[in-house]
Amino acid sequence: MTGDFSIRSRDTLLTSHVFRVERRVVEAPDGALFERDVAVHPGAVAVLALNDRGEVGLIRQYRATVARLCWEVPAGTLDRQGEPPLAAAQRELIEELGFAAGSWREVGRFMNSPGWTDQVMVVYEARELEERPRDPDGPEERLAEVAWFTPQELRRVLATEEALDSTTAIALLRVFGDVLDGR
Repeated sequence: MTGDFSIRSRDTLLTSHVFRVERRVVEAPDGALFERDVAVHPGAVAVLALNDRGEVGLIRQYRATVARLCWEVPAGTLDRQGEPPLAAAQRELIEELGFAAGSWREVGRFMNSPGWTDQVMVVYEARELEERPRDPDGPEERLAEVAWFTPQELRRVLATEEALDSTTAIALLRVFGDVLDGR
């Protein structure tokens, strides 16, 4: 059924520096009321950076949520008031990889997990890279490893448990498509 659902109330359960959690009471088209807890997120950006050799820059950093190191494309939250997504992506590329880009292209947007969060990720492709000093934000980024991979090498990386990040997989598929699936 795709009729009109309406949110009847919202109560904030938790507020963090990145998101808040709301308990929402929703009315279904048939009049039934139900509750859902929703992580309300300002959105985020991710950058697939390609150097002049066609290699993709990834960052391997610790993620406390899964207690492991993960290979990821540079990414970050839209947590600065009024900062447009492209400006955030440009900032994240310098912070995490230590590069600025002369060419930017939005390659897509997606919802991370609409069953529990309203977060939308905006993915960019960045080319014409120019090295800059890295400007890491937090201990995870400061201690992170940066590496560059050919599209073919990425197939091996994507098969590891250190590359379970959906943002990275979607960014790679949006730009490289069938190169990564072996076609």
